[in-house]
Amino acid sequence: MAIPKTEWIWQNGKFVQWDDATVHVTAHALHYGSSVFEGLRAYDTPKGPAILGLQSHVRRLFDSCKIMRMEMPFTPDQVADAVIETVRRNRLASCYIRPLVYKGVGPIGLDARTAPTEMVIFAFEFGHYLGDNALEEGVDVMVSSWRRIAPDTLATMSKAGGNYVSSQFISMEAADLGFAEGIGLDANGLVSEGSGENIFAIYRGVIYTPPVSASILLGVTRDCIITLARELGYEVREQTFPREMLYVADEVFFTGTAVEISPVRSVDRVKVGNGSRGPITKRLQDEFFGIINGSIPDRHGWMAIVK
Repeated sequence: MAIPKTEWIWQNGKFVQWDDATVHVTAHALHYGSSVFEGLRAYDTPKGPAILGLQSHVRRLFDSCKIMRMEMPFTPDQVADAVIETVRRNRLASCYIRPLVYKGVGPIGLDARTAPTEMVIFAFEFGHYLGDNALEEGVDVMVSSWRRIAPDTLATMSKAGGNYVSSQFISMEAADLGFAEGIGLDANGLVSEGSGENIFAIYRGVIYTPPVSASILLGVTRDCIITLARELGYEVREQTFPREMLYVADEVFFTGTAVEISPVRSVDRVKVGNGSRGPITKRLQDEFFGIINGSIPDRHGWMAIVK
């Protein structure tokens, strides 16, 4: 879907009208993918709009800049304040928020360090990424023929724009073959992640999720779910596992800002469990969304209220 137009975009320290937030065609990021970004969600709560994991997302944005050798012209506090103000100024109750840091007009060569670092933040209304019924009914996915990035090729700990060419191939292949999403294997042929989501498999009562060494992005929602699962008494193992474990798992689910917690009902047309959302997935959803909607105390300080 096209991004719904809002009124204001924060660009390089000031707010400009949506149509005025432009980038020159010679910008380095446009040619070579020299950008990093984040995706956050704000939820409509009894206390007003609240942003999930604001500080964690800002921290990861700065980590990505450091990995990519991009000098950030703003402080973490300035970025966090700008994210909040972008939501407030656009009068959004619930929305998706995209901070983007990129290299502007500079050399035609590959080394972008002499190009200026620029930044924008925009926000817009956003529904369920994998479909309106995905959170309850689950989705059908496939293991992609495209591998995830090998650890000595690109830096997967950075949420860099160029890294997502890999994700585009996985996503397009899945869509062309009639699946809601694709799962990438790592360079060793073990499960890595979806095109834009982390993945969890529940096997014999234990929750498994690939580790950072499996070419995954360290997801903010992933970290929330690991924390909640351990608090609820589940054993969580961050370790590699083969694709066939997805076929015999009792439950499989994705996590991410866009997908939130989305159950998987089949992998490669093999039914997962009984083919519907499993009890552990539902319990984690209930705990996660309970914190978001205010029915469960925000004991970890995950929600930043937009005042």
